[in-house]
Amino acid sequence: MSLQTPLSPQAIRQLRLDNPKMRDRDFAAQFQISEAELVAAHIGKGVTAILPDLDLIFPRLAALGEVMALTRNESCVIEKVGRYSDFSPGKHAAMVLTPEIDLRLFPRHFVSAFAVERASDSSIRRSLQFFDASGDAVHKVHLREASDLDAWTALVAELALPEQGDSIDVAPRSAPEAAKADPQKAEQLRRDWAKMKDTHQFRQLTSKLKMNRLGAYRIVGEPLARALAPAAVDQMLQAIRDQGTEVMIFVGNQGCIQIHSGPIQTLRSMGPWQNILDPGFDLHLRLDHVTEVWAVKKPTQRGAAISVEAFDCEGRTILQVFGRRDENRDHRPEWGGLVESLPSLSAVDTEQTATQETEAVE
Repeated sequence: MSLQTPLSPQAIRQLRLDNPKMRDRDFAAQFQISEAELVAAHIGKGVTAILPDLDLIFPRLAALGEVMALTRNESCVIEKVGRYSDFSPGKHAAMVLTPEIDLRLFPRHFVSAFAVERASDSSIRRSLQFFDASGDAVHKVHLREASDLDAWTALVAELALPEQGDSIDVAPRSAPEAAKADPQKAEQLRRDWAKMKDTHQFRQLTSKLKMNRLGAYRIVGEPLARALAPAAVDQMLQAIRDQGTEVMIFVGNQGCIQIHSGPIQTLRSMGPWQNILDPGFDLHLRLDHVTEVWAVKKPTQRGAAISVEAFDCEGRTILQVFGRRDENRDHRPEWGGLVESLPSLSAVDTEQTATQETEAVE
């Protein structure tokens, strides 16, 4: 559908009434609006705009009790049931760190926030929804049957914005960053990579060399980065389930990264989706979006940190999987063996990957 003029809030509401069963994200895509515009159009009709300040909101979430935390990108959704506590604020990065809900939050991308109440067939569904400057969802908190409604009511009342208009301004989406590397610095990249003591040094390393994650993977070579077949992602999930391996699965977007730590019990394929459906943990992955996959090894003081990382056709990270780390070790031999067993790209495919469009730094 091609729209000549922006939809008014009233038009959005009417279209929503005409399409009641569509998911918000699918509705927004079909009618060429952002998800935040859809939610904002219903302000005063079950939606309240609230102050998008993490330092005010997230300490209050613990009072809600059991909830479901949801984070997604274009290709993957992660959902975890638990309680928000142990919030650590930060100007540039904040954290929620519990066994169930484990988040890395980047406050500058939390631009708008809403408390949403929607009637379903048998109940009222309540959620807090956070959006970036383009109106794309950064993170959502869904209340459950056991959640504390008094705490919900108090949170909304305390944080409601004084102005409750039913429209919102959004900025154009920024284009994904292309893979960025300089083949002439490949040897320096290998030397600096080998000196790493902690995985968090990787961003600083690539930034210094004017590269990014995917660009570095493409030129560093084995054994530091090995190109895998796209089908290796599904094979990896099945092997994790079958072997009972404990892993850490990172799914995120520019504003939030959510982490599952533990095993996988139940996998169920539905069309292009591979789904993890475990008690308190769901993950939904579009396998057909997986274009490029890398097995990556980074040295640390506690052993090698080994990951499998999947990217889409535009170079965006879909998910990353590590062996589950603890305070004593970064490396699990069983995880290393599992990754080693995953199929590499064929020699032809590897050559094609290496010659994909990469922005060379002069």
